[in-house]
Amino acid sequence: MAAPPPPPPQWVIDLNTPPAARPKSAGIVDPPGYTASSTGSKARSPKQVSSKTPARAPPTTEEMDVLKLKKAWEVALAPVKQLPMTAIMMYMSGNSLQIFSIMMVLMAFKNPFMGLMATNQAFERFESKGTRAKLIMVKGVYVAMQILALALGIWKVNKMGLLPTTRSDWLAWETVRDPMEIAIPAF
Repeated sequence: MAAPPPPPPQWVIDLNTPPAARPKSAGIVDPPGYTASSTGSKARSPKQVSSKTPARAPPTTEEMDVLKLKKAWEVALAPVKQLPMTAIMMYMSGNSLQIFSIMMVLMAFKNPFMGLMATNQAFERFESKGTRAKLIMVKGVYVAMQILALALGIWKVNKMGLLPTTRSDWLAWETVRDPMEIAIPAF
């Protein structure tokens, strides 16, 4: 025969039993909105809970479209929220060619390109018949913010001296000037 299971530890018993009711002090009044009947046992029947709280009506399609449009605007403006941190990190990484600054530049180009490639996937969960026309402007703002992030990467590449923007960068394609006059020194 098997022995009966051992009794549970004291902490399990304390956890499963509610604390004993304390007598109410006569000098302390109840806070506004508190009633002694509202602090009954935790095991209320579903009828009690449902009778006190009104049932929430399901949202209409117009309300859902407004909510979807708000969320779409949050997604569209998310790249702008990353720009200050990216700019500070790029500034702090310096203009020399080091592994950290190169990784920062790669990140500055990769993230906007990936965002531009996945524009439709980012907004497909917000598309419905009521929001399709309004999402075009939201997508346009999203693309503009990604282009702004790309411009930040281009700025960093220029500061590092990797963009050929000076005349000396194009000397290989310069033609030699034919002099109009030749001066010969007299010895």
